[in-house]
Amino acid sequence: MYIERHAEKTIKNLSRMFGAVLVTGSRQVGKTTLLRKVMPSAQWISLDDPILLNSAQEEASTFLKSYFLPVFIDEIQYAPQLFPQMKILIDRSEEKGLFFISGSQQFHMMKNVSESLAGRVGIITLSGISLREEYQIDFSEPFIPTEEYFNRRREFLCNISIQEIWRKIHRGRMPQLVANEDHDWQMFYGAYVRTYIERDVHDLTQVGDEGKFLRFMISAAARTGSLLNLAELARDVGISQPTAERWLSVLVASNIVYLLQPYFNNVIKRAVKTPKMYFLDTGLAAYLTRWNTPETLQHGAMSGAFFESWVISEIVSSYYNKGILEPPLWFYRDKDMKEINLLIERDGTLYPIEIKKHSDPTSKDISAFNVIDKISDIKRGTGGVICTYENLTPLRESDKIIPVTYI
Repeated sequence: MYIERHAEKTIKNLSRMFGAVLVTGSRQVGKTTLLRKVMPSAQWISLDDPILLNSAQEEASTFLKSYFLPVFIDEIQYAPQLFPQMKILIDRSEEKGLFFISGSQQFHMMKNVSESLAGRVGIITLSGISLREEYQIDFSEPFIPTEEYFNRRREFLCNISIQEIWRKIHRGRMPQLVANEDHDWQMFYGAYVRTYIERDVHDLTQVGDEGKFLRFMISAAARTGSLLNLAELARDVGISQPTAERWLSVLVASNIVYLLQPYFNNVIKRAVKTPKMYFLDTGLAAYLTRWNTPETLQHGAMSGAFFESWVISEIVSSYYNKGILEPPLWFYRDKDMKEINLLIERDGTLYPIEIKKHSDPTSKDISAFNVIDKISDIKRGTGGVICTYENLTPLRESDKIIPVTYI
């Protein structure tokens, strides 16, 4: 069963603007399926095929001449030799949308894109199935807690129980698991991790000990929603801190991990400058940390971190699906332990968000918002607490209780 993706419209728009469109994202989030749906007439070349791959690598100058344009090249990162040839063909033509390319690795791929296709390629990052997509909600605006946004979003709400929310957090956002209820969760993620380490990780970096890299993933998953501490990660796994830093860059480049950067400026002297680390697929994080059922996860010690990670991933997806490669998202924490889970920046205004798993937030939950109010050169917008309460409700002045269904 195909689930319509909000990125479809963005890809079509990019294809009218650029000679090439690149769709990147983690393994098995549906990049190939999406592009074949958007461009059914394009010839499909999969570089998973060893014969085609060898030809693309060894005969790059003539490889593309065998195909009529437009063409869709899957797993493009395996043959970066094709990028200069694509540039030549794009520059010779006045047409747009000649190449559609995809790949689960953006570590080396993005370097080749920037060198060869600068100004000629539109890029979009694809995440797993969002709540909006799963419920077939025709609303694709990036989340921001303004009255205008809520008024438009209110027309597309879905009814979802707290138990169902935790089932989705536990099961994850991979299209195969969302579309097929009978697929075994544990078997899927077991195969996913094995394939990821054997293929993507080896292509991105030299990992001498696969077992240690798996332990590194587990240790990182156990810290989803926490401040990044590379020294602690390295110590847990028994590797050097430079190795931990390199391995983390692999998880980020593979779109497994998202680093939410801290907000600070010259006025805010006590703000921390360490990012927070989130697994973008909470199902993968639950598998790695052995939370085997939604019920144990909901009532376990990491429930708050998983709920926060899920909300962040949903919000990040709302920006990615609109083609925004670097969402204007931050968090705030200072040395006095005052923290704001999420700050959304738009037009010089900061919109503060707290994320709480409970359904009865109070004004105490947003007490840290006062930090922004006291900074003279920052304009503070409306904010609130994203939680499991059912109704959009005023909390304090312009801040609101925001149900997760409004994301």
